[in-house]
Amino acid sequence: MTMLEDRTPAASSATEWPAAYPQGYAVVDVETTGLARDDRIISAAVYRLDARGEVEDHWYTLVNPERDPGPVWIHGLTSETLEGAPLFQDVAQEFADRLDGRVLVAHNAVFDWQMIAREYARAKREAPVRQRLCTIALSKELALPLPNHKLESLAAHFGVVQQRAHHALDDARVLAEAFRPSLRAAAAGGVRLPLHECRPLTEWQDRPAPRIGQQAGGTGGYRPTSWRPARKRPACPYPNPGRYEDGKHLRQGMRIAFSGDTSIERELLEDRATEAGLHVATSISRLTSLLVTNDPDSGTSKVVKARQFGTPVVDEAAFGQLLRDVEPAAEQ
Repeated sequence: MTMLEDRTPAASSATEWPAAYPQGYAVVDVETTGLARDDRIISAAVYRLDARGEVEDHWYTLVNPERDPGPVWIHGLTSETLEGAPLFQDVAQEFADRLDGRVLVAHNAVFDWQMIAREYARAKREAPVRQRLCTIALSKELALPLPNHKLESLAAHFGVVQQRAHHALDDARVLAEAFRPSLRAAAAGGVRLPLHECRPLTEWQDRPAPRIGQQAGGTGGYRPTSWRPARKRPACPYPNPGRYEDGKHLRQGMRIAFSGDTSIERELLEDRATEAGLHVATSISRLTSLLVTNDPDSGTSKVVKARQFGTPVVDEAAFGQLLRDVEPAAEQ
């Protein structure tokens, strides 16, 4: 099932546009069977925008994941709805045509990009995307006064009405309408856009997953993404220098805990932290230096304890930035 809308007239603007800004954008939203590395896309939407954020056209499709659709109570797409939908490889070319030559824009863009890259790798192709822009990162660059970094908060800030949350087409529309004023504010302020390189996967192999209608482990088709086998990590060789302070660097030996789903596979994030000389902790205590979570209002036990202990909290995107420049441990 696909849908296409013709180009709408671009609004003129007197803003002197930065020459270094991209020439076009593809605002993307995907709904998925879950958040894990082997979950699948079940619907996708793309709003193509010109250099100044004006809508050129939009496109939407369902995708048959060939497995259980996951949390239907969130996205509303049942096995029956998806049964007659095209497979990803059937829409891969049309999807690619809408991404080609444009910056991929998404809310928590690393997640959407990774899901798209994996689907193309499964289809033995590469997505024609070389850069992405996360609207969460852009809102931080603009210092927007948001209560949190959820899409509904960004939409409310710009007066954009959301009609069907967790529907790919409406989420992409909302994001496109919120991105336009964000882009113009960035241009007016001479803000450098937070663009990141996209590296397509060249190969991919999934773990076995239940097909549509099948149950996983006898407990239903949706596989919780929080479970993973325990892994023995080597002891951190550095002493704990204390808590992370906002605006400063991480230091080797700091104790880092994670809570909730992450767009990058959790084990990969933990490996990166360990390689940087940080101590990956499985629980929160008064000694924890930093908690990484994408949902600080979730009420999980780690979030609650972090609040009680006054443990600093950052989201995954901020943690990724901090990992780039971890200070060496103090000499003993």
